[in-house]
Amino acid sequence: MHLLSRQWIAVVILCTFRGALTQLVVNVKTQGGEVIKETITANISDDSVVLEFPQNDGTYVTQLIDFKQELQIFKVIVLGEEELGQSQYQVMCFIVRFFKSNFISSDAMSKLRQKNPGTVRSPEEDRRTEEVELDVSVDISASNILSPHIPHLCALAPTSTYASDQDIKLWATQRRELDGDWSLVSDAIHHLPTRGVARCGDGGRDLANPCACHYQVCIPWYPCGLKYCKGRDNSGKAVSYRCGIRTCRKCRNFSYFVPQRHLCLWDD
Repeated sequence: MHLLSRQWIAVVILCTFRGALTQLVVNVKTQGGEVIKETITANISDDSVVLEFPQNDGTYVTQLIDFKQELQIFKVIVLGEEELGQSQYQVMCFIVRFFKSNFISSDAMSKLRQKNPGTVRSPEEDRRTEEVELDVSVDISASNILSPHIPHLCALAPTSTYASDQDIKLWATQRRELDGDWSLVSDAIHHLPTRGVARCGDGGRDLANPCACHYQVCIPWYPCGLKYCKGRDNSGKAVSYRCGIRTCRKCRNFSYFVPQRHLCLWDD
């Protein structure tokens, strides 16, 4: 028995089908009071979900969840500051482990419907901000062993794709085909300096110095779980059925090494 509550029916603004893809568009109010438009695409065939949105400052954020490989990728496109000699834009990718309990499945996502397209949504739960240290860079040309989505999604970030050594080792241990063989993924990563590196915001005026950069990525609204209700079937037997979703907000503060401070001008 699969029912969606009227509350959830009013959540998603658009639902279109393209083969195995289901796309949803949601108006969301951020913690700062701004209204943005999130697009969420569920792909049942490869068991993935992509959430993306533009921020009002021109930054574009993409979150891809790879349920098969149990990892997620955050891609951020930041507009450059031309007066400081930066290029038109800068692209970073952050790769972290993913726990399936933190997001509804791609199949559940594909079944969501809604009405009331003008409604602006706010999350029910504000989850804590997570500090994430990324101490390895990922070689895009060899990253397919981590996830087939990385080479495509992070193609514009060949020298600015980052991950955690601890996350990848644990992920490799859990992958049956790797059987804990770290050598199979070691060619895809390069360790970065983590000790004795000053924070970019404390690096003075010299934009050529290496430093530790910090960047916060906030997902202001996402379906973080299913809700279940109790009822009875036609025979009177007690049953539980899906009756909606729980929505959350979560921020992550990513810290990572950059070879020059001008690649992290926001960290002041």
